[in-house]
Amino acid sequence: MELKGYRDPLTEVKDSLDIPYLKDELVKYDYEMQEPGFWDDVDRSQEIMKKVKSLKDTVESYEGLEQEYADIETMIQMAEEENDESLVPEVQEMLSDFVQHFDTLRIATLLSGEFDKENAIVTLHAGTGGTEACDWVSMLYRMYTRWAEKKGFQIEVLDYLDGEEAGIKSVTFQIDGENAFGLLKSERGVHRLVRISPFNAAGKRQTSFASCDVMPDIEEDLEVEINEDDLRIDTYRSSGAGGQHINKTSSAIRITHLPTGIVVQCQNERSQHMNKDKAMQMLKAKLYMLKQQENAEKISDIRGEVRENTWGSQIRSYVLQPYTMVKDLRTDAETSNSGAVLDGEIDIFINAYLKWMNVNRDRVES
Repeated sequence: MELKGYRDPLTEVKDSLDIPYLKDELVKYDYEMQEPGFWDDVDRSQEIMKKVKSLKDTVESYEGLEQEYADIETMIQMAEEENDESLVPEVQEMLSDFVQHFDTLRIATLLSGEFDKENAIVTLHAGTGGTEACDWVSMLYRMYTRWAEKKGFQIEVLDYLDGEEAGIKSVTFQIDGENAFGLLKSERGVHRLVRISPFNAAGKRQTSFASCDVMPDIEEDLEVEINEDDLRIDTYRSSGAGGQHINKTSSAIRITHLPTGIVVQCQNERSQHMNKDKAMQMLKAKLYMLKQQENAEKISDIRGEVRENTWGSQIRSYVLQPYTMVKDLRTDAETSNSGAVLDGEIDIFINAYLKWMNVNRDRVES
């Protein structure tokens, strides 16, 4: 009975992904790749190869799901015809794998934003809580890097500032992988930690805050007008444990956009010029996303779908004492396995957020 309940949803996923269209696109690209001179334009050929891989992965994932469904049906029929109860555990295991793969692919259909497929740039800042807050940032940094590693994504530190006594005061890092921004946009906001502080000799419970900002790594030249007079550009000496490749000279760049107060920093490139280029790219992306958010709020007239990155905009609580609980305050998704969450198991919250956003979008459009 449980398997039959996935027949219609499987068809809905096929329609949502538009599998016939994706197959037509693969045929079109295959013809183009066989044309003389295709490889002469390196940038275009690499871009097409990237698209082809993405299309193939999607089609193969869906066809794999269909095959899993058919295989489970066959196993169930065999078990019923032969009245063989020994096949039940195998069928249950196959069904469990199918459900997991189905949920993963269904979530992918919700990643329809303009930049969802792009790489993500994540910035963590310690909030109120002093050393405890800096330690909280280091815990979050580990959580996101562990999540990225499990997905096979690449991580590059762009800016890093140690805490005065322990932990990290702020860190900016880039996560490269398909749909990285679409998945991680759920993390934007304030994260709250409640635990017995290891830095408090009295062993009292303490609450700490850290902010997380997530933006897409947009490589294309965005049409964003920036007045040079609106910028304050500072150079500073690279520092911190951001990696062996961070240049330890005064080549790090901090750009402040005075009208909005947006600050971007980069210290990981080889030269001051390269750091400035990367910082300007980040600033343009932030301003572009800010404009998009303002337009979306005017259209929907709904404030708070994307919360401001201020200390009042708490999105998730992590409680380690006196009980363990991680709860997302937007979607009500929660788990008592806080250890797994802090070890990178955050898909429960990412998936819940994408579904929540999809429901809100449908409500606005209707």
